Amino acid sequence: MTLMALVFMVVFGMIMMSLTSFIFVQNSLQRGRENREIALQVAEAGLDYYRWFLAHYPDDLQDGTGVPGPYVHSYNDPEGGTIGQFSLDVQGTKMCGDVTTIEITSTGSTFENPSLTRIVSGRYARPSIAEFAYVLDSNVWAGPDRQIHGPYHSNGGIRMDGTNYSSVTTSIADIPPGPGWFCTSSFGCSAAGQWKPGIFGAGTGSALWNFPIPSVNFAGITTDLVNMKARAVSNGVYIGPAAPLGVGYRLVLKNNRTYDLYRVNTTSWVWGKHIDDNVWHHDDHVITSETFLGNTPIPANCGLIFVEDDVWLQGVVKGKVTVASADTINAGVNTTIVLNNNITYTTIDGSDGLTAVAEASVFIPLISPNDMLLNGVFIAQKGYYGRNLYLSGGSNPVPAAYNSYVLRNSLTTNGTIVSAGRVGEKWTCGGSYCSGYNTRTNSYDRNLASDPPPLTPYSSTEYEFIEWREDK
Repeated sequence: MTLMALVFMVVFGMIMMSLTSFIFVQNSLQRGRENREIALQVAEAGLDYYRWFLAHYPDDLQDGTGVPGPYVHSYNDPEGGTIGQFSLDVQGTKMCGDVTTIEITSTGSTFENPSLTRIVSGRYARPSIAEFAYVLDSNVWAGPDRQIHGPYHSNGGIRMDGTNYSSVTTSIADIPPGPGWFCTSSFGCSAAGQWKPGIFGAGTGSALWNFPIPSVNFAGITTDLVNMKARAVSNGVYIGPAAPLGVGYRLVLKNNRTYDLYRVNTTSWVWGKHIDDNVWHHDDHVITSETFLGNTPIPANCGLIFVEDDVWLQGVVKGKVTVASADTINAGVNTTIVLNNNITYTTIDGSDGLTAVAEASVFIPLISPNDMLLNGVFIAQKGYYGRNLYLSGGSNPVPAAYNSYVLRNSLTTNGTIVSAGRVGEKWTCGGSYCSGYNTRTNSYDRNLASDPPPLTPYSSTEYEFIEWREDK
């Protein structure tokens, strides 16, 4: 009996030892999992902390210390006590002296197990207007042939007969409670006009229509051209007025991040009409003589070209480039940008981008490619974006040599259009297509929304996390 009792005691002891060891191992694993999860939460708290810090000190990338990091902070448990710490590495990208994006790497750990760390990274930036396919400050009509990929917003009323694959928004209300907007015959309504809700039409994406929403502050998203000029003089490229020798410049962007510059000496005119003013006028966009002025590199740290005159723009964009056209010398004189030919990128991975800012309007001229491709953010601050009405017959025809340019096939825009006035690249006469581009496709460039060219206007002054990832 004694021997049997000893045997059972040994067996029982071994079982208890194994069970105790198992419990300790499981407890250790559980504590490890808890510390690992707490370390992740502490690391995320580091990102949240610096987001708060940037809200109060938007351009401070040194955590208020004035010296390079890393920056270490303790993490306090809301229930009391300090349970860990996070270490921050903050790196900012600057162009032309402005912070564009901020990369924050936060390493979190607990005091219980400081060797166990979790690392998270966040990309922080102010969202740009490149989040939209369109930002407009007037009533607009998107025709049935229009394909729109990306958010579409107008502060005016919208007739949407095209196909939208993202949100369509306006600040105009419905009826009731009203007042809606007054749709005239130029928007396809009756000759007497009709009151319409903020968005209406035969478009197939009505599930994505949303109104009313707060107005976009159009004045707030337009660029401070005087500031842009100062940045170009100090860090970028400044090109003075062409007068008295010329009427503007033709700027050809090259795939090696240089540009060819031509002084436009003389132009000829054709009859053109914009959809809003309904008046025929001279379009002086046809270059008849020019002088080559040279090839110039675009600065790597500030791809900003400011031209104190009208610009004819075309070419291949390498890197991030902004072209601005404005007359800051003569009061009441507003300059334009003419999209003279295709504008393409060397790559579509997001490392290339263009912003073109005109003080007045951004035109597609009569003489343009039959199948045109435009990449970039195009801003018409005081005027409008589009292609005027040109006719090969009637009382105001274009010269016979230009008849073949009246009707064009397709226009593909990859980027954003910002226009104070009504936009349009296609015209109908008596209900039939008579001028402009027959088919038009617009897609916003998501890469530019978070990493735009220098001094591209922001759609919000608040920094936001546009990317989050855990580093293994």
